[in-house]
Amino acid sequence: MKENVFFIHIVDGEADELICQKLERAIKANDWLAFVKNQDLVAFKTHFGEENTQGYVRPLNFFMLGRLVKEKNARPFLTDTATLYSGLRANAVGHIELAQRHGFSYESTQIPLIMADGLTGDEEIDVNIPGRLYQKVKIASLIVKAQSLVLVSHFTGHMVSGFGGALKNMGMGCSSRRGKLAQHSTATPSVKKKKCTGCGACITWCPAQAITLKEEIAQIDKKKCIGCAECLTVCRFDAVGYNWSETYEQLQRKIVEHAWGVALAKPGKALYINFLNRISKDCDCMGGYKKISPDIGVLIAFDPVALDAASLDLVERKTGKLLSQLSYDIPYRVQIDYAREIGFGNPDYRLVEI
Repeated sequence: MKENVFFIHIVDGEADELICQKLERAIKANDWLAFVKNQDLVAFKTHFGEENTQGYVRPLNFFMLGRLVKEKNARPFLTDTATLYSGLRANAVGHIELAQRHGFSYESTQIPLIMADGLTGDEEIDVNIPGRLYQKVKIASLIVKAQSLVLVSHFTGHMVSGFGGALKNMGMGCSSRRGKLAQHSTATPSVKKKKCTGCGACITWCPAQAITLKEEIAQIDKKKCIGCAECLTVCRFDAVGYNWSETYEQLQRKIVEHAWGVALAKPGKALYINFLNRISKDCDCMGGYKKISPDIGVLIAFDPVALDAASLDLVERKTGKLLSQLSYDIPYRVQIDYAREIGFGNPDYRLVEI
């Protein structure tokens, strides 16, 4: 049986205000937020964009979504999680500052902004899954604790996952630091001697007592290290490094299993929305911007696998090219194919034009 994926068509360059109005009318007409109940805490998970990017979903959509949720006497909040790489988004303080600069202030959205994984990305909950690679995945605590989830993603190309959509926003974007690390890395950490200041923060927070100071430089005992990434979390000087050696295919499989954990934590209590406008070669974590497709529309579904499958097909149909020709020449359908293999979601969809 095919999953319904609802499609709101837009013309290339259509104003954000008009797109938002179309989406609001469709949500109301189809009662897609019926799963939101009285006093639910509703997480609006999105990507606030990196510095010098412009593809992220605009704040006015969250003002609209927040208003609709509040009409149900529920409590929405905006959220995202910390990045593994250093920069403003590596902790909640810098992340919120950047989000506000991009227009996601309380004044513009009327929704509080709360990071789902805490101050430094280490607040997590283990979610059990029947995966092939994992039996449990580490998901940002507020994603699990919230009663409802509205996942709003900007569809893009991606240098390691082929494309970024709902599954990437769930699997990587809803994971804690340790969850992200589990997806990206196959090795224990090491210390970059030139960057280490000998401050001792990693020693204080290491739960395995695997770190010592030698000549004012941190040293990690790989036999004691448990791979928890606390040192990466607390280091303020980018002095902890990892071997990011996962293959494209294996990384995508890991993303899918973490996304499955998010879906299993929200059965019947999640809505997934993909924006197919300002579609760029790189994800919104990258500083540059190169548009690879005309604007297409907004897709809505209750199944993130069907949603991403439809999004990918629409981009390729619109451009007449494979995504590997538009973005990066790497395997890019692994996310969809692997989800089918493990029984997560349904990539067979029926496109319903609104």
